Amino acid sequence: MNDTVIIQAENISKWYGEVMGVNDVTLNVYPGITGLLGPNGAGKTTLLKLMTGQLKPNQGNIKVLNESVWNNYELTRRVGYCPDIEIAYQFMSGYEFLTFFATLSGYDKDEALEKTNQMLKTVDMESAAEKPIGSYSKGMRQRIKLAQALIHEPELLFLDEPLTGLDPIGRRHVMELISQLAEQGISMLVSSHILYEIEAITQTILLIHQGRILAEGNISDIRELIDEHPHKVYLSADDPRRLAQTCLIYEDILSVTFGDKPGDVIIETAKPDAFYARLPQIIIENDFNISQLYSPDDNLSAVFKYLVG
Repeated sequence: MNDTVIIQAENISKWYGEVMGVNDVTLNVYPGITGLLGPNGAGKTTLLKLMTGQLKPNQGNIKVLNESVWNNYELTRRVGYCPDIEIAYQFMSGYEFLTFFATLSGYDKDEALEKTNQMLKTVDMESAAEKPIGSYSKGMRQRIKLAQALIHEPELLFLDEPLTGLDPIGRRHVMELISQLAEQGISMLVSSHILYEIEAITQTILLIHQGRILAEGNISDIRELIDEHPHKVYLSADDPRRLAQTCLIYEDILSVTFGDKPGDVIIETAKPDAFYARLPQIIIENDFNISQLYSPDDNLSAVFKYLVG
């Protein structure tokens, strides 16, 4: 990390009619990984689209890599964007999809094939390269989206909720990939509504709520506020009773209950960091099949209420 500003926003606002998406935001982002943390509807996606030139602010100015963003087509060669929505053509194979994007980036046929092979290896998707994207798991789709964002070798990546919907193993794979990219010198702004996801990859965060930046800096300061509140995690498992029994042995687990749907388990923990750190190992050692992992993130909501108050 150095003191070079790679993203600079000054008093930017974006509204849709009477709805305020981003409200008078001023911030600086520096090299490395920065987490953009906030609940759903907080303005994260709008802010990322403003920074990538997909939206024009109603007021204020944005510079990315020391260049103005709006209508700056040359800047798009230096940044990559991984949206929170599905962008892949379901009938294409992963190989065809990446080759298509490499061609759009200006590479000739041979260069496009070379870049495609390189990106498939980077995101560990070589074995599924010839399969149609429509047959991919959620984790595979996220990795192929990351690959398209990297295909033109950007200096800066914008990742919008890259871990949403992934199972615990898929989350770990994508987080490891993000860390590897950072080690290669690629800076990233990563959005999420779940604190532990961001904390696993960076200590530098921006907290956004109702379109405003409430806080920025080191995540440990926020953690001190959050640790005062219990944390609920919802899982769907093939053997919910055995999962419940396995989790109850740990001292930080406050309660384990079953949800309304078959297979649903609700775990309340006093130490979310410890729980999330051990969860992948629990799954592997006990051969659990976890089809869903979800947290309403009550802790983070409590912190936002504290900050707003």
